[in-house]
Amino acid sequence: MEKYKIMISYIWITIGTILLSAGVYFFKIPNGFVTGGVGGVGILLGKIGTNITAGQWILIINILLLIIGFVFLGSANGFRTVYCSMLFSLLTYVFEFIFPLNEPMTDQPLLELVYAMLLTSVGSAIIFNNDSSSGGTDIIALILKKYTSLNVGKALLFTDFIISSLSFFEFGLKVGLYSLLGLFSKAFLVDIVIDNINACKYFIVITEETEKIQDFIMKNLHHGVTVVGATGGYTNRKKVMIHTVCKRL
Repeated sequence: MEKYKIMISYIWITIGTILLSAGVYFFKIPNGFVTGGVGGVGILLGKIGTNITAGQWILIINILLLIIGFVFLGSANGFRTVYCSMLFSLLTYVFEFIFPLNEPMTDQPLLELVYAMLLTSVGSAIIFNNDSSSGGTDIIALILKKYTSLNVGKALLFTDFIISSLSFFEFGLKVGLYSLLGLFSKAFLVDIVIDNINACKYFIVITEETEKIQDFIMKNLHHGVTVVGATGGYTNRKKVMIHTVCKRL
């Protein structure tokens, strides 16, 4: 059972990483949207005139950051983060060969920013919800937390804000403003998606058929129940309130 759960977790991490990579390659890189993270650094470095593409920079930087993370944080990175980080880098690199893009897919930058944020936010939320991360600036944030008074959230926002701000110098005012908009919207979207993934429904069943309903919930739905006595206000008859909480599917 434990191996099955681990396998399902890695399937979800893979799906999340595919969404993250697709959002970065198909929408962020062609438009120059620098919303922080290693993807943002890769986009910046990929535009400075070298022969190294954004996807290649992402792969190189992630490898370097993983090495730095192991040096400063020890085993804090974890195998899942290594897996996710390398898969993200390799997928972005592979996308460059399979689907070469020299310009944005549409002439609507706001539309592309929306899809960039949706794909990367949903992907990141799935990854975080399975106790992993895509590495990158998350590692920088953890190092800053260890050696400064900043917490992880503030350290990550500080790091990504600096990266996003550099887009003003490289791509101009318009793209820079889009990048900052994307950075702040992603922060909210990730939290919203995680909350919805973990959202549960709370049910109260008022009944006289206590054993039948209780057995069905426990044996068929595999959820626990809490049974509380109740009295009907109109009929004054004794009944039972069965309380249960189920995850939304």
